[in-house]
Amino acid sequence: MAIDTAAAKQQVLDAADALFYERGVQAVGMDAIRTASGVSLKRLYQLFPSKDVLIEAYLDRRNILWETMLNEHVEAKTDPRDRILAVFDFLYDWSQQRDYRGCAFINAFGELGSVSPRVAELALQHKEGFRQALIGLAKAAGAEDPDRLADHLILLSEGAITRSAISGGSDPALRAREAASLILDASLRH
Repeated sequence: MAIDTAAAKQQVLDAADALFYERGVQAVGMDAIRTASGVSLKRLYQLFPSKDVLIEAYLDRRNILWETMLNEHVEAKTDPRDRILAVFDFLYDWSQQRDYRGCAFINAFGELGSVSPRVAELALQHKEGFRQALIGLAKAAGAEDPDRLADHLILLSEGAITRSAISGGSDPALRAREAASLILDASLRH
């Protein structure tokens, strides 16, 4: 029995997400995605005409996942300062996931950013979206220079993401939260 288009797409994206995130986008071929998804190669190419299109769909999906997880942590807090620190709580929780390999966008950019303008563009959009979210949180907290505060916070965040992936532990997210707290103390004085 043939599965409908939406279900087949979901199966392919589930398989691609797991394999790309675990192994990297270049190391995984369409045959591996076919095998993992259970969708025939012909059907897979009907749904995603090229691996590049599938990589874009994977990154789009990861962006939605990232924003959802981040927003859940931030929205759980009411105090503006605590909402900023919730970003680092999110990073801590995320880095404790069994399959954590850091940022899919940094990983994909590292593999393809110099040869795929679209991957580079998606990575930049994702990082700029995160920066804009931090600017919004900094403004809500009454920062004198929200852009500068957001730039400081994003550097801490990106460092924690990468360091946690490399070290295989969550301590970098804790240290980044401590540093963010110190920066907030200095930036939010009135």
